[in-house]
Amino acid sequence: MDEPTGLRERKKQRTREAISNAAIALFFEHGFDQVSISRIAQVAEVSRRTLFAYFPAKEDLVLHRIADHETESARIVRDHPGAPLAALRAHFMDGLDRRDPITGLCDVPAAVALYRLIMGTPSLAAGMLRYRGSSEVALAEALRERAPELTARLAAAQIMAVQWRLAEDNQQLIADGTSADDAYPAAVDAARQGFELLSKGLESILGTD
Repeated sequence: MDEPTGLRERKKQRTREAISNAAIALFFEHGFDQVSISRIAQVAEVSRRTLFAYFPAKEDLVLHRIADHETESARIVRDHPGAPLAALRAHFMDGLDRRDPITGLCDVPAAVALYRLIMGTPSLAAGMLRYRGSSEVALAEALRERAPELTARLAAAQIMAVQWRLAEDNQQLIADGTSADDAYPAAVDAARQGFELLSKGLESILGTD
């Protein structure tokens, strides 16, 4: 008898997580470039073929954790019928309150180590920029439902630039040893300033209330 679809999907997700966890643990211990695909497959107890079925490139073993948030801003815009910028601002502020890693304000050791791994590995840092580009494209598509194409693309570029700058500044503070709680007030002030600058430039075409 065939397994139910839900059970198969859960098994696939567990396998995917096991492979990624094994890889990242090895990368933390030995460095990204020093760990081979064969070694990862061995530790994860899967074949190389199975590994590549889940992660087509070595970088994907790490970057899929960022990719999970790739369409987050676009989803926020689509899920809120009001002003897009207000929804994105509220979501980012809530993320700061929750110490969501996507805001950079997270001092959980594993999250800090992951950030250092990405920024210290050229191919991973380059991959993170590609995901940023994909996020911008997704946000522009969501904004096109409310504004002309060029306006949507320019607005998405500005919004993503501010959100990523805020997150990267927070991540750097944490990586330098500041606790998330100590960094929180400054992170909130910076986010307010960033979204205020956006609102002054975008309120006439997207609205802010």
